[in-house]
Amino acid sequence: MKNNNFGKLLLVFLLFTLVLSLVGCAGTNNGQKDESTGDITFKAGTYTASSDGKNGPIEVDVTFSDHKIESVKVVNFNETEGVSDASVENIPAEIVKNQSLKIDAISGATVTSDAILAAVADCVKQAGADPETLNAEVIKEVSTEVAELTTDVVVIGGGASGISASLRADELGMKTILLEKMSYIGGAISVSGGNQVVTLSNLQKEAGVTDDSVDSMVKDFLANGNNKNVTELLTLFAENIGQTTDWLNQYVGIQYDMDGGLHKLAEYTHDRELAYEGNGSGFAKQARKKVEESGVELYLETRAEKLITDESGAVVGVIAKDNKGKTYNITSKAVILATGGYGNNKELLSEEMQTALYYGPTSSTGDGVVMATAEGIDAATRLMEYGKRYPNGVEVSEGIAKSTIAGNIAAFSKSAILVNAGGERVVNEKSSNRNILEVELAQENQMLYLLMDQETFDVFKPSVGEAGISETDIEGWLKNNGSTTPYFFQADTVEELTTAAGIDPATLQATINRYNGFVQTGKDTDFGRSADYLKEEIGAGPYYLVEQKPRFATTMGGLVVNTSFEVMNTSDKVISGLYAAGEVVGGVMGDDSPSGANNAWALTAGKLSAEAVANTLK
Repeated sequence: MKNNNFGKLLLVFLLFTLVLSLVGCAGTNNGQKDESTGDITFKAGTYTASSDGKNGPIEVDVTFSDHKIESVKVVNFNETEGVSDASVENIPAEIVKNQSLKIDAISGATVTSDAILAAVADCVKQAGADPETLNAEVIKEVSTEVAELTTDVVVIGGGASGISASLRADELGMKTILLEKMSYIGGAISVSGGNQVVTLSNLQKEAGVTDDSVDSMVKDFLANGNNKNVTELLTLFAENIGQTTDWLNQYVGIQYDMDGGLHKLAEYTHDRELAYEGNGSGFAKQARKKVEESGVELYLETRAEKLITDESGAVVGVIAKDNKGKTYNITSKAVILATGGYGNNKELLSEEMQTALYYGPTSSTGDGVVMATAEGIDAATRLMEYGKRYPNGVEVSEGIAKSTIAGNIAAFSKSAILVNAGGERVVNEKSSNRNILEVELAQENQMLYLLMDQETFDVFKPSVGEAGISETDIEGWLKNNGSTTPYFFQADTVEELTTAAGIDPATLQATINRYNGFVQTGKDTDFGRSADYLKEEIGAGPYYLVEQKPRFATTMGGLVVNTSFEVMNTSDKVISGLYAAGEVVGGVMGDDSPSGANNAWALTAGKLSAEAVANTLK
């Protein structure tokens, strides 16, 4: 009897084990792709994840049913307004529509797009599935449609110069088409610090400077540009930037930071730079609003491919194609090239510029130069070997930089100094960017370090956020402690800091002591740092060293134009119907541009080029 009961118990136990095994097998099927139906099984529910975008974490909520992604929502992000909009709107919709993570990034917002996709992939894992199973090819419909358009003027490029040219042309009554290959307009100015020269404007006078002049601005620019500037263009710029600034303020609605006032800069003998309210993104937001309200016909994600010429060689239009394959044959009375620079096209860069870290927009591929110099149009170029380099980049990936300039400004207002790899102070930290760059390039490794105590680092850290350096980024780099780029070192004592960075401790300590002595006396006898920036000694640790490497975005060379912004050919003849404005034009800055100049030139040149077209078409 006992044996019989034991047998029954054993049978029950075996059956129970079998059931559990079957249930377990069923459970492990979550997330597996059913080969017979193609369905993927998810644990239904809503999951949250985040991934680092350009300006910090991007958080998403993803809702799953048993076999489907039902919705993707971006619920928290700090990306640049306008630049990231298409990614935030379109990437989630495409994921749901195609039930795939194999979605192309949005042009101009690759980092944002990739961050959204990475966060959604994390949610897929939480839902018990493998993101690799969501790899269905998204078949794009390629249009074969050809549209024939006619207009007075077509502006190629929707950055600062293109926006300015389009709005002014529209204001002057010309039918205007604006082509932009990216998913947004704004170009480099939308991701810039948002500073602009405002010489002889009403705003400069309101801010307290009434004795600036064209001659003063020209002299300052010639000195900064190593006298390589085209003086006719530079003088035209100086004569018209004031009127352009007032037009931007009154007609376009651009607001300037009058509370912050004019900036004091080593490059200028008069204070002549203001910031936009909301920096570059603030400018771009208002400019986009004005374009939307205007009569300008805007075509986004539409790349100009070729200039159209007639039998005489005059430019009479452009062929463009949008991201869906639709072709536009546009006939126009004039074409204004406002395509920006060529910093992201190594084929157009000199060997020296190829060694500098790039931090500009991916759209700066020299399209205008390439189209205009094509055989049969033969536009002339000049100063193509030069670019605007800054001394304050950190190498966030191979060949790519982000800027610490805003953090430097904050840090130099406290006790930060610049030292070389030997621990020696080598420059006046408040001298011009050009001067600091020249010293930096003279170093054996073409690099300096920003040295900060804890109190100074605490103001540096949040200040670099506007350049897309998040506190999460900095924390990660500090954990690496200089084992890889970007080099961010941290230690409780000066001696420990030098050990990590490979610097002689006695040298760095002597440098700190000497600088603190200058603070005590109020006079920097080594490099002449102003007493206004000798207010605080380098104090208690922890201490930090942050790499400073040459970076660039803006190129100085480009097309040759006359003072009516007509493009000249290699025989020094006007190419009828073809105009150029902004960074695509070479020569106005010489071999370097001072602070706030590039935005000012782009906006002035855009406005004047539209006025030149209007005068020709009368």
